Amino acid sequence: MKIQIQGGTIIDPAAGTEERKDVFIAAGRIVGIGEAPADFHAAKVIDANGLIIAPGFVDLSARLREPGFEHKATLESEMAAAMAGGVTSLVCPPDTDPVLDEPGLVEMLKFRTQKLHLAHVYPLGALTVGLKGETITEMVELTEAGCVGFSQADNPIVDTRTLLRALQYATTYGYTVWLRPQDAYMSRGGVAANGVAANGAVASRLGLSGVPMSAETIALHTIFELMRITGARVHLSHLSSAAGVALVRAAKAEGLAVSCDVTVNHVHLTDVDISYFDAQFRLDPPLRSQRDREGIRAGLEDGTIDAICSDHTPLDDDEKLLPFAEATPGATGLELLLSLTLKWANENKVPLAKALARITSAPADVLKLPAGRITVGALADLCVFDANAAWRVDPLKLKSQGRNTPFLGYELPARVRATIVGGHLAFEAR
Repeated sequence: MKIQIQGGTIIDPAAGTEERKDVFIAAGRIVGIGEAPADFHAAKVIDANGLIIAPGFVDLSARLREPGFEHKATLESEMAAAMAGGVTSLVCPPDTDPVLDEPGLVEMLKFRTQKLHLAHVYPLGALTVGLKGETITEMVELTEAGCVGFSQADNPIVDTRTLLRALQYATTYGYTVWLRPQDAYMSRGGVAANGVAANGAVASRLGLSGVPMSAETIALHTIFELMRITGARVHLSHLSSAAGVALVRAAKAEGLAVSCDVTVNHVHLTDVDISYFDAQFRLDPPLRSQRDREGIRAGLEDGTIDAICSDHTPLDDDEKLLPFAEATPGATGLELLLSLTLKWANENKVPLAKALARITSAPADVLKLPAGRITVGALADLCVFDANAAWRVDPLKLKSQGRNTPFLGYELPARVRATIVGGHLAFEAR
């Protein structure tokens, strides 16, 4: 289908350019910017006057709930949420049921998502069988099945020797290992497996069992030392502390092959927000202090933190109707990723192109994908949005089957007007 996006302002975060030009799409790719190719006749014209044309967003952590958790959400509902949020590429963690530790399971997930012709889905394979932290998976076979890296999701490897061997295996083949920096012993002992809040004055006042910041920093020291031994490439998922950001900054300055992300929730929220025991604020990693949030924001501005992810985790309503300490952690996020990123940008006076880089070109670089850019010949994965529009987060209007988010009722900036994936108009606001 030939599509013309007319009159919009093109922002290419990778190039740092901003210009008002038309975009012409044919055969799934961008075939012209500014001027139409010869004999181009659009079958569809999208009026983008007053709107931004950006690369489709790349989300480094989105649980689609299949296989195994279809009662919480389905591929159809969560892919629809991705389209409504402008997310054209997303990474799926391996903590499905069964765990993505066998090639057949990965191939099935890829097949199911490709049939929907919506977002590009990039699965992470399990680093160890069953995510138990004991036996390393067959990474070569999982890569051939479609995995882009290997992860333990939120399950730390307790045995450091096993982690060392996993990093050695991955380094041999040039694979990236995705690790959540959280020491298993330092984070143990809460009323839930990972505690319920950051360890600090607020957690103590509320009588909540906390996860100390040292659970993150100790894990980071261990990971960096193993990286020095093995030469492994590691992506750190969901940093949550200012001290952790400082350690990553030093590791990058040292030359270690490390990248990292932070969830969009931790860009905005702190432990003070849980003071009314609202289970919507029950997240993993837990919310930390204002100092930690400011450290995260500083890391985003100076490039220490490569990407912002949604950490999309749709849940049943019942899982959030429990007392705070018993509620399941997680929040829906695909439809909020753009708006919350721009909310941060507006509050910190970050240029739009720089902010968009954190959800487009930078995460694409982590994945080593030719995505997150607007150039002639590139795959036509695009989002058209109104940066000046505002909307209120209404759970009944979300496409995701999960209505769980701490931002319920918030008025947020930016509305997605159209999402194009591989040249296909996958979403258009009515």
